[in-house]
Amino acid sequence: MIETKGSTLLEAVENAKNELKTEKIIYIKSENEDSSEFAIKAISYQELTEKIKDYLYEIIEPLGVLVNFETNIREETINIVMYSNNNPILIGKNGQTLKALEILVKTKIQNEWKACPKIILDIANYKERRIEQLERLAIKVAKEVRDTKISVELENMNSYERRIIHNKLSNFKGVSTHSVGEEPNRHVVVQAE
Repeated sequence: MIETKGSTLLEAVENAKNELKTEKIIYIKSENEDSSEFAIKAISYQELTEKIKDYLYEIIEPLGVLVNFETNIREETINIVMYSNNNPILIGKNGQTLKALEILVKTKIQNEWKACPKIILDIANYKERRIEQLERLAIKVAKEVRDTKISVELENMNSYERRIIHNKLSNFKGVSTHSVGEEPNRHVVVQAE
């Protein structure tokens, strides 16, 4: 983290980018007694990623779980994939523990930096496998509904998972989808058109 100043906010940001030698930074305005200058505290996405990994390690280590991280930064998104000796405990039932870890990280960054870049946490590519599983389920159910003309209610899902089902079936001929119920018991209904 660095502090820079400039006669304008844009100049202070550019100074921070030059000093950090990157175009990807997060910054907050600092208190500055000299009102003729703008002061900011800035951090590069790379350094922020390291801070996130340190924070995750602090949370996970007391559980007795050994964890390694694979990270990449694409545009303004920080992707962190964790690999551990006990992936199921970090994923939790239906990904709830993974989601909680993601919320903790985002809250910490929001509190420290008053902004939060897009942060995606995953464990051994769980999310990718879950998307594939949901898409296969959607197609299977849609074919069944189209053939039998009998609506099917899927299991309760979070909004992200429901969106995957809706998107996958948006152009599927002969069926439509909608969500019913109240959180956390909201689910998708696939019906014949």
